[in-house]
Amino acid sequence: MSEFNEFDQQGSVPNRETGSIISHAFEMYKGIFGYAVVAMIIYIVGGMIIQSVTGFNSAAIMDEMRSSGDYGNFRYWETPGFSMYMTFSSLFLLLLTPLYVGLIYMVNKFNTKNPIEFSDLFIGYRQNFVNILIYGFISGLISSVALGLCFIPFIFVYPFLLLGYPILLFENGSAIDALSKSFNIAKENYGTFLGVSFLGMLISVAGVVLCGIGLILTAPFIMIVMYSAYCAFIGKPRQITYTKQ
Repeated sequence: MSEFNEFDQQGSVPNRETGSIISHAFEMYKGIFGYAVVAMIIYIVGGMIIQSVTGFNSAAIMDEMRSSGDYGNFRYWETPGFSMYMTFSSLFLLLLTPLYVGLIYMVNKFNTKNPIEFSDLFIGYRQNFVNILIYGFISGLISSVALGLCFIPFIFVYPFLLLGYPILLFENGSAIDALSKSFNIAKENYGTFLGVSFLGMLISVAGVVLCGIGLILTAPFIMIVMYSAYCAFIGKPRQITYTKQ
């Protein structure tokens, strides 16, 4: 089981300003960069396995779209294996959400000068697992609806979800508590949360310019932004000590 012990630790806390939070996230990301890459590799390998099982080839689809030049009217949903791929891919993404919590746990250990272990990446599968999955499903559904309306609504909705995963980890809260608390804090500080989430997402997708492979290096950055925002608006988290049985 996990124990929550609160004591004085070293560690930095950013100011409640967009620039300070993003700068703090950069400093923290350096400390867990290798583990973040491992998490992305797990995601990529899992996606490749799902594509091989379902017969859906996203690379071939992109090549066909480029050759036709008709991106807007291309019926990718009619591609063989697409429905099954989306079903398995969505389930796989949901089951990966505890890894996001693992990265947040690791960055807190780095910030408080505690030794990091590889097994820390999987703490989300041991700590508050069910609520993490429920929150992942609800936040994913909200994000999908916002994206379906166009990318612009997603930009304005995402700030309300920014603190959910840190709350689930450090406060051991329920999924509804995490949604409610994240929403209320973001509502009171919306300008800062909008700037932080927008810049965080922009940096996370910046790897696209490196032929897409750069996403392995940049995509996890948004999780570290969540941690830095939590530190700024709620305070440096209490250290979690996981006791192995």
